[in-house]
Amino acid sequence: MIPNVPPALDACFLGPYGENADLREQLVVDFLRDHVYWRRNFHPEDPPAIPTHAAARPDYQAFEARLRRELHQLSAALKKSVPFHSPRYLGHMVSDLLIPGLAAQILTLPYNPNNVSEDAAPVTVDLEVQVGLQLAKMLGYVHDPKRKDCAFGHLTSGGTVANYQALRLALALKAFPVALRAAEVPDLDLPDDDRAAFHLAPAAGIALLERWQDWLASQANGERRRWRERVQEQRIEHLGIAGFFARHDSLRVPVVLAPTTAHYSWSKGMKLLGLGRAQLRLMPARGMRLDLEAVDAELRRCAAVRQPVLMAVGVFGSTEYGTIDPIDGLVALREHHVEQGLGFAVHVDAAWGGYLATMFRNEDGSLRPLPAVRDSFRHFPSPPVHAAVAALGRTDSITVDPHKLGYLPYGAGAFICRDHRAMALLAEEADYVFHGATPQDYLARYRSLGQYIPEGSKSGSMAAAVYVTHQVLPLDHRHFGQLPRQTIVNTEAFHARAQRFATEVAAHARVMVPFAPDSNLVCLALNPAGNRSLAQMNAFVRALHDELRIDPSHPLQFKEFFGSMTTLKPDALGEDETRRILQALGLDPHTLGQDEDGDRIVILRHTLMNPYLIDQENGISYIDRYFDFLARRVRERVAAAA
Repeated sequence: MIPNVPPALDACFLGPYGENADLREQLVVDFLRDHVYWRRNFHPEDPPAIPTHAAARPDYQAFEARLRRELHQLSAALKKSVPFHSPRYLGHMVSDLLIPGLAAQILTLPYNPNNVSEDAAPVTVDLEVQVGLQLAKMLGYVHDPKRKDCAFGHLTSGGTVANYQALRLALALKAFPVALRAAEVPDLDLPDDDRAAFHLAPAAGIALLERWQDWLASQANGERRRWRERVQEQRIEHLGIAGFFARHDSLRVPVVLAPTTAHYSWSKGMKLLGLGRAQLRLMPARGMRLDLEAVDAELRRCAAVRQPVLMAVGVFGSTEYGTIDPIDGLVALREHHVEQGLGFAVHVDAAWGGYLATMFRNEDGSLRPLPAVRDSFRHFPSPPVHAAVAALGRTDSITVDPHKLGYLPYGAGAFICRDHRAMALLAEEADYVFHGATPQDYLARYRSLGQYIPEGSKSGSMAAAVYVTHQVLPLDHRHFGQLPRQTIVNTEAFHARAQRFATEVAAHARVMVPFAPDSNLVCLALNPAGNRSLAQMNAFVRALHDELRIDPSHPLQFKEFFGSMTTLKPDALGEDETRRILQALGLDPHTLGQDEDGDRIVILRHTLMNPYLIDQENGISYIDRYFDFLARRVRERVAAAA
């Protein structure tokens, strides 16, 4: 028996049928009127600047006519958009939007706050800092601003920029001890040589940064300025990558270790920071999850040749398969190699899976035990997934995307670091925006948010959207966690139905789920019965996908369901996994790589975000309907090819 969608979620979305239209319309109208009243009461003694008879003028009416025409045309064109709201949509990482966030964003937009400074956004800057603390609590970081090791987070346009920020902070923290040595700062107990300084762990680097700040504060004003400038001239941010390593020729440019399942933003980030794509080392996976033995071996090789490591990346919900890396094992490797003198940061790219952590959190932020989490499910979570969640709070930084499993509008990514003190290394001085000494109070410090983030301008409306959503649905298992809980329930039902589907169409096609789902993503591989050629199988799956993808040249209603596809690459799978999958599908391994479409395995990919895939209210399972549809298409295509 599949449990009903929790009643508390019924008010959260506009709904597949627009069921909550009255609620959303009333919220928009109420707060638009409220904004108008605010304008009228700002200085009511000021007369209206636009005359009351303006609407009767021909030019006014012509403008209104053009405006209405263009908006009607836009509205008509947008009807060709992908129906993300529908339970018939099973494709990419997007679904219906939560009403609290959408209403808060619409409410805030007319105020147009720019979240780089309290001068331009006195309300929403504070909300963004609070969002960082909300996410820190969800992930298991220290979230009490009174503690000096409190975490810090901010919003970005998406996970890609958040990953850039992780690289940027890790590099600043890694290079800073070397700058202190080059500036010959006394009384700090600095490492004996540049290599030792460059190999410090992030925690040791933060401790050294704090000692430097305390020492600097003890100096007289003139000396303080001189020492600050002296250290600044030695920093990598001042010298640049080439200048820094030319000055410290005993050091090598650090490498980043990331799994083969990592998002391509890591390649982009390495190029953007000037580290170079050659310094990104992709680690093999086992079952699309990071191979810790391979990472350990690579770290040992790096230590043997004195190759610095900037960061090891784990993925918490891969973009293609939703798989979750062993974050606990990655943290253990960091601790082991730090003891051997090889320090590096651990970053988790949880752009997709971050909000799954809400199912694992009590209201006070503590971790729920495995049996308690499992009580709602048939199989989820596996012990390795629970252990990975438990280890999130021991990592150095995390990327999360509220615009994915947070059900918020694009673009809302987020970067969170475990210890906010490291952010001092990213501070940028710009007198035309920021003024005054850096405050010691946590919230006051980050009101000059633009000093620490990559962007120079950003809308405060997104901060309002995320903050209000988290206030209405706190990030614990009793509140927000009910939403991913329902998607996991649906995923388990989808996985079980996929296995029955494989039996139902066995006479026509071999079907398999290549990897048991760690989250709410399920992939499906299909090969026509008797076919041995990988290229022919790929053509078959691509043809199926053509019936599942958006086609702007035809009305949306021509499509019964919408889905996506991805590929399995042998270099990412590894030899054993590739052999296993090819054998299960009845494919000849010798057909692998015979042509351009035979160097990978094309599969269907299903992102199961919509909580209404199983509609108990009306007795409809869109999962059953989808597999019935897919069975018809498989039989038709096999028959047509016979």
